[in-house]
Amino acid sequence: QVQLVESGGGLVQAGGSLRLSCAVPGRTFSIIAVGWFRQAPGKEREFVARVSCSGSPTDYADSVKGRFTISRDSAKNMVYLQMNSLKPEETAVYYCAAARYWTIQVALRDFGSWGQGTQVTVSS
Repeated sequence: QVQLVESGGGLVQAGGSLRLSCAVPGRTFSIIAVGWFRQAPGKEREFVARVSCSGSPTDYADSVKGRFTISRDSAKNMVYLQMNSLKPEETAVYYCAAARYWTIQVALRDFGSWGQGTQVTVSS
C-alpha cells in the first residue's frame, strides 16, 4: 500500500490561510489522481478537492470553491492545498489520498492510499 504524508496543518484564525502539502512516494506510476479530504470530530470524512496528476482536471467541493486551490508539482511528487479565508467550521483533520482512476463521482472507496492526516484548527 502506498503511504502518503501530509504536512502544513496548524492553528489559524478565522479568515486566515494555510497551505497543506502531500508527499506522494516516488516510483509510483499508477496513481492518476490525488485528493484532499477532511474529517471533523463526530462527522464523516468529506471530500474537499482533487487533482489529476497531470494537473487537469481539478474538482472542488462546493463549500470551498473560490477559496481553496489544489495544485501539484510533479517534479517533487507533491500535491498542495492552498486554503484561504478559512472558517471555524473547517476545523478538521485533513487527509490526502491517491486514486488509480479518475471517476465522474468522488467516492472514498476509490482512494486506496491515504496519509495519516494533519490537524487544521480555525479559531474564531
